[in-house]
This record gives sequence, C-alpha cells and structure tokens, in this order.
Amino acid sequence: MNSLFKALNDQTRRDILELLKKKDMTAGEIADEFSFSKPTISHHLDLLRQAGLVESVKQGQYIYYSLNTTVMDEIVTWFIQFSDKKNSKTKK
Repeated sequence: MNSLFKALNDQTRRDILELLKKKDMTAGEIADEFSFSKPTISHHLDLLRQAGLVESVKQGQYIYYSLNTTVMDEIVTWFIQFSDKKNSKTKK
C-alpha cells in the first residue's frame, strides 16, 4: 500500500494515469506528452508498475502500458470502507 500512495503522490505519475485512462500507450507516446527526458518518464512508469497501477506488455520492439483497473477498484473499495464506517456510526 505504501508504494501505491508513493506512486500517487506525484503529479507527473497522476498525469500519466490520466493519459492511460484514455488508451494504452507506448513509453515513447507517453514521453511525447511531457517535457521530461525519456529516462525520467521510464522511471515514473517503473514506479507505477511497481505499485500495480499500470501493466506493461511487450509487442515487437514496443512496450505498451495500460491502466490496471483491478488495483483501481481495490483502492476505491478500500476508501469506501471508511465512508461506510462513518455512515454506520451516524445511523446508530
């Protein structure tokens, strides 16, 4: 969970997730959207992969990155449990 929050704590990584929400992209396509070097973008992508937020698939000479919606669903479920506890206390 710590790697997840560390990954989400950076605006560039959140911007990458926004891009991947629209479509799967190669590292080069993602890098083209930013003014950072390709190694910097690769580092951000690696942290997102380590956190389980993105998945990568090699196709030929390219690596395609996609949003891992399973982890996103787990995050939402985790946050909702706190809301449910608050609501159950106010109903008593």
